[in-house]
Amino acid sequence: MTATHDKFGRPIVVVTGMGVVTSVGAGKADNWKKLTAGESGIRTITRFPTDGLKTTMAGTIDFIPVEPFSSTDLSERLGELVAEEAIAQSGIGAKGDFPGPLFLAVAPVEVEWPQRQELGRAIGSQTEINYDAMLRVSGGGRYTAYHRRFLFGSVADHLAEAFGTKGSPISLSTACASGATAIQLGVEAIRRGEADAALCVATDGSVNPEALVRFSLLSALSTHNDPPHAAARPFSKNRDGFVMAEGAGALVLESLEAAKARGAKILGVVAGCGELADSFHRTRSSPDGKPIIGCVRNALADAGIAAEQIDYINAHGTGTPENDKMEYLGISSVFGERAKEIPVSSNKSMVGHTLSAAGAVEAVVSLLTLEHQRIPPTINYDIPDPAIPFDVVPNKARDARVTTVMSNSFGFGGQNASLVLTREPV
Repeated sequence: MTATHDKFGRPIVVVTGMGVVTSVGAGKADNWKKLTAGESGIRTITRFPTDGLKTTMAGTIDFIPVEPFSSTDLSERLGELVAEEAIAQSGIGAKGDFPGPLFLAVAPVEVEWPQRQELGRAIGSQTEINYDAMLRVSGGGRYTAYHRRFLFGSVADHLAEAFGTKGSPISLSTACASGATAIQLGVEAIRRGEADAALCVATDGSVNPEALVRFSLLSALSTHNDPPHAAARPFSKNRDGFVMAEGAGALVLESLEAAKARGAKILGVVAGCGELADSFHRTRSSPDGKPIIGCVRNALADAGIAAEQIDYINAHGTGTPENDKMEYLGISSVFGERAKEIPVSSNKSMVGHTLSAAGAVEAVVSLLTLEHQRIPPTINYDIPDPAIPFDVVPNKARDARVTTVMSNSFGFGGQNASLVLTREPV
C-alpha cells in the first residue's frame, strides 16, 4: 500500500474539477451563494401552456435558451456547460483532448409530442407513428436532425466529440440514481487501472408537458402551485410530492497519483460507492427498507469507514410522502440513534428534483460543503413530521465541521446508489 492507494490497495480517486447548473443559476459560485442563502429556483412554468394540469410549477432552466426547444437539446446544452466548467477547473489535458472516458447519465431520449405530431404529418398518419416509420422519414431532408435524436447515445456522442474523451462514451439511465451511477462507473474504471482520469456528467432537461403528465398520473408531483417556491417540502409533515426540475452536474475524476504528478489541486475524494437494486415495485420502495439499508452499508464498506465517521448526509429528500419515510427508515437503521443528530438536508427543497442529474448535482454540492464547511439548508421546513426526526438543517444554512459526507440517490424501480465523499483520503 502506498500513499496514492487506499487501505484495500486500490488507486485513490480524487476530484479535480466540478461543474453545475440548476434552476437557481449557472456555475458553482452562483449555485453555492444561492443555496446557502436558501433561495429557490422553482417557478411557475411559462415554457408551455399548463391549462388543465394539476401541477403548474417546476425548476425550469429558462435562462439558457434552446431554440427550437426540445428536452434532449437542453440536456445536451446543460451537459456541455457543466463539462466545460469542470474541465476548466481541473486544468487537465489540452482543449478538446480529455485524457479519459466519458460516463454520461441522461434521460431516455424520446420523441416529444410536438415532434411526433410533425413527423406524423410527414409520414401521413397521425395514428400509426412507429419507430421504423420515423427513422425512414428522418433519413434525409428537413427531418434529418431528428434521426440523431432517436439514438440514445446522441448526447454522449456530442460531448465526447466536443471534449475529446477517449474510447466509446457510456450513456446510462438508472432513474433518479443515474448521476451517482455515472460517478461510480468513473471511480471503478480508475480503480481497475483502465484510466487515469474520467469525465462524469449527468444532465436532464425534461420539463415538458408529457413528462409532467406522466409523473402527475403517478401522483408523484406536488400540487402546491402558489407560491411555487414553497412547493418542495422534504421531510415536512405537509409534503405532497416532488417538484420536477432541470439541471446538470459534472466531475473530473483522477487517480491521486496522476493528479499529484501534474500538480492538480485536489477538491475532494470519492472514497466509496454503494448500490443495491430493489425489484419490489416500479415506483415504491420495499417496505422493509432493506435495499436502501444495504445500499448505504455497501457505500460505507466500500469506503472502509464506519457510520460514525459520516458528518453530514446530503439526502435524496424528494418530498414525496413515501420516499422521505423510507429514507428515514434506511438511515435510522444504519445510523441508529445518531440518525436524529447528524445533519441531513435536501438540496431538492431549493432546486427541485433534477431526475437523471440529481446524483451528480448533489455530489457537487456535497463537495462544496466540504470545501466551505457550511451545510445548505432544507427550506420550506415549517411543519416537522414527528415520524421523521431528522436534523434537517431547517431553513437556514449552518457552519459545521464536515470531513465526510454521504450523498444518497434512491431512484424509481429500486435503483439505489450512495456515495461517500471526503476532503482527504481515508
